[in-house]
Amino acid sequence: MASAAEQLAANINFKAFSKAEDLKKRIWFTIGVLIVFRLGTYIPLPGIDPAVMAEFARSQGGGIFGMVDMLSGGALSRMSIMALNIMPYISASIIVQLMTAVAPQFEALKKEGESGRRKLNQYTRYLTVLIAILQSYGAAVGLESMQAGGVSAVIDPGYFFRLTTVVTIVGSTLFLMWLGEQITSRGIGNGISLIIFAGIVANLPSSIISALELGRTGAMSYIFILFILFFSVAMIAFIVFMERAQRRVLVQYPKRQVGNRMYGGESSHLPIKLNSTGVIPPIFASSLILLPVSLAELSAGRGPEWLQMIIGSLHHGSFLYLTVYLFLIIFFAFFYTSIVFNPQETAENLKKAGGFIPGYRPGQNTANYLDTIVTRLTVIGAAYLALVCAVPEFFYAAYSLPFYLGGTTFLIAVSVPMDTVAQIHSHLLAHQYEGLLKKTQLKGSRR
Repeated sequence: MASAAEQLAANINFKAFSKAEDLKKRIWFTIGVLIVFRLGTYIPLPGIDPAVMAEFARSQGGGIFGMVDMLSGGALSRMSIMALNIMPYISASIIVQLMTAVAPQFEALKKEGESGRRKLNQYTRYLTVLIAILQSYGAAVGLESMQAGGVSAVIDPGYFFRLTTVVTIVGSTLFLMWLGEQITSRGIGNGISLIIFAGIVANLPSSIISALELGRTGAMSYIFILFILFFSVAMIAFIVFMERAQRRVLVQYPKRQVGNRMYGGESSHLPIKLNSTGVIPPIFASSLILLPVSLAELSAGRGPEWLQMIIGSLHHGSFLYLTVYLFLIIFFAFFYTSIVFNPQETAENLKKAGGFIPGYRPGQNTANYLDTIVTRLTVIGAAYLALVCAVPEFFYAAYSLPFYLGGTTFLIAVSVPMDTVAQIHSHLLAHQYEGLLKKTQLKGSRR
């Protein structure tokens, strides 16, 4: 069954795509929303001096600021109305999902089905507003203290500037959150991931041009630039291989006799991905580690002392930064796997369908076996994510790269297109099956 589906997916052509009107509408809708997002990243905050912000971005391009700016699609360096991008929503999602694991009330909502999911989404939105207010106010205070050549980044500092900054940034964050939900429901792919992906891809040309300019001026050798290029290609190939890797668990269905005929007896496979969490753990880890660090850096030394200690310790390449970053990736890999894959529920579904894993009794024994497999795969998957995210950080620490090169960027740039293409294939397969069913019905009606 799986091989037939794979063969059908391999035979998809542009002719089939041209007939899938619903799919084309979804793709055009997604592209239109992403264009709106990109236009929003060029709308500056009112009361900001762009020249001062450009100078600050040049001086901080390779640090934490550069990492946040890459994830926001350059909106932070331009200090646009979408400077926070979708990060407050991601932080809120992390907190709500953690609450479902530790708070009985949230766990009960999670088990209620669709109604509970809607309530959890509503709590996530409320928390997004709160986090966006705190981050935007901290950014406004930091902007007032930011200077370049004795010129302040804010033309007219004061409480009115802070109020307008908070209202503008919070409103744009909620607008982006709504756009992401619209892509998920009416477009193709996960809207939040695609918004982050669009920002990263939009910054790639400028990063390449900056690297070539460094080579032209002699600040960086062309051999090293070629090495970074080959390293990037190898990293992409490694990510594609690991994202495609899966463990196929054999599932057997017993034979049963109905009248004079025998049914069943087939065998199939239960595919379990090596990395079932996708790009979620690095995004969550980056969001959490950037939450205090970005505020401390924007505050320009005027924030609380404990916050300034954090920014002093959590710089790229530091032992504390790598330790916290990798720990968060591994933690979220295991945590999110427990959310997306439930061995007990999978075992019950197999039992209801009459399937069983050879050598294991249906029910609890099957659940324990699946739990063992998933745990072992998660160990490998978490190690893979940690490796992909750690190696570029070592490069940055060893060679002091003037531009941001991170594992999260590689993962998002590779995983999101793969998931989106998989959804496009699914829509095309569904469209082809619908066409076959209609032809069969027409032939039956003619007879």
